Amino acid sequence: MEEIADRIAKDIIKFNENVKVLDEHELGPKEIEIVRLAKNYCDDAGAWLKKKDFYTAFASISYAHGLLDTLLRLNSKE
Repeated sequence: MEEIADRIAKDIIKFNENVKVLDEHELGPKEIEIVRLAKNYCDDAGAWLKKKDFYTAFASISYAHGLLDTLLRLNSKE
């Protein structure tokens, strides 16, 4: 189980790095709300990880990543 916990912890770090990428973009109110929701899911993942509920922690951080990925794609210059 330690391997799973490490993976989730790394995903939380990666999420926080991705949030910094969004700081380079001008976001509207709806996008800011989505970032807030994603951060809440990330916080939830950390809380579930501490409780050793790895399934819920992984689901939470995965959902947080999905929200951010969507915003990053929408704000991509490509």
